[in-house]
Amino acid sequence: MAFALYSVAVYRQGGGTDGSPADSRVRAGMEAWQGNNCQSCHQFYGLGGYMGPDLTNVASQRDEQRIRTFIRYGTGRMPAHDLSDADLDALVAFLKWVDASGSSQVPDSAVHWTGSYLINER
Repeated sequence: MAFALYSVAVYRQGGGTDGSPADSRVRAGMEAWQGNNCQSCHQFYGLGGYMGPDLTNVASQRDEQRIRTFIRYGTGRMPAHDLSDADLDALVAFLKWVDASGSSQVPDSAVHWTGSYLINER
């Protein structure tokens, strides 16, 4: 119950994104994120799995090569992901796009009530 109330409170705070439109590479990265079930372990904006860290601002906290290495080769608890170079590029672009929001507050337009992340084209 507490998690549900917290989720609603975070969702209703809104704001946070810079409003930059998502290009096709960012959308492909979101598809790679969802297709590899990253959200089952990781979070954006405090929402998602809890086995791995929140990745909302990972692109500003770690250099790109380190992010690529973690995704490609995994760690003790995180499995390695055999992504194509194009999918890896797209996933990194998606992480940078999420990072650009600069906030762990969920904007009203960013998450569907089912928990799916929405990317609006402009």
